[in-house]
Amino acid sequence: MTNISQQRKALTERILDGAGTASQRERQAAFENTGLAESAVRMLSQKVAMQAGAVSDQDVAMAKASGRTEDQIFEIVVCAAVGQSTRQYDSARAALDAATSRG
Repeated sequence: MTNISQQRKALTERILDGAGTASQRERQAAFENTGLAESAVRMLSQKVAMQAGAVSDQDVAMAKASGRTEDQIFEIVVCAAVGQSTRQYDSARAALDAATSRG
């Protein structure tokens, strides 16, 4: 396993399985961008994954108004961002592997 692969694995384990104020289930759901209950937190998580540049203070305020702490919101946002970047990285690696194996 390359150093970057080891670091990615350690990061993923830490954010999903490490101590946190958001539940492990919620962090996993945000990472996978699926399975969060319908709420402002789900909308925020999906926006982070699909339109990160469009996230606004209002999105965070709505998540906070739903009863989440700032720490919980932060953890869910980090999981959503790392999950999306992991999917994009894995897709890019698969495309590169496919392209290089053909020629």
